[in-house]
Amino acid sequence: MAAVVPQGEFLVGRPIVSAMALDGSEPIAGARRAARGFMTVVQAEHGIPVSDRAMSMVELVVSELVTNARKYAPGPCLLDLEVREGAVEISVWDSAAPMPVASPADPGRIGQHGLEIAMAVCRSFEVRREPVGKRVKVTIGLADDPGGHPAGRLL
Repeated sequence: MAAVVPQGEFLVGRPIVSAMALDGSEPIAGARRAARGFMTVVQAEHGIPVSDRAMSMVELVVSELVTNARKYAPGPCLLDLEVREGAVEISVWDSAAPMPVASPADPGRIGQHGLEIAMAVCRSFEVRREPVGKRVKVTIGLADDPGGHPAGRLL
């Protein structure tokens, strides 16, 4: 008799990935749609639960990171999404060498809150230099945290 494997369990230890090159002509909304589409596939086709909070946070963070890459770096940027172990890792590479720095908190400031937002809603936040440019990597949990933390539950 064959064992019944719960949906999604066949992916244990194997990441689900998506990569997208943005040449600068696409609207940032296209990156958000691609992220939502990827997360929908993760849930619908791979059977991995994605909370409404996680779906919204992924769209928000992709929008903020791609906006920063488009605003401060010449040329293309790369968007990578990877789901594994109950979380999604979002990685955005761009060609600019300067490392991003969050501005000091200022509720009166209009704009330039993207990095602050990403740092506040992500489980992890990392920026590293690449041979050309830099890469920003963040992680968001797919399951809701019982305490309501925006980065999701640690599994």
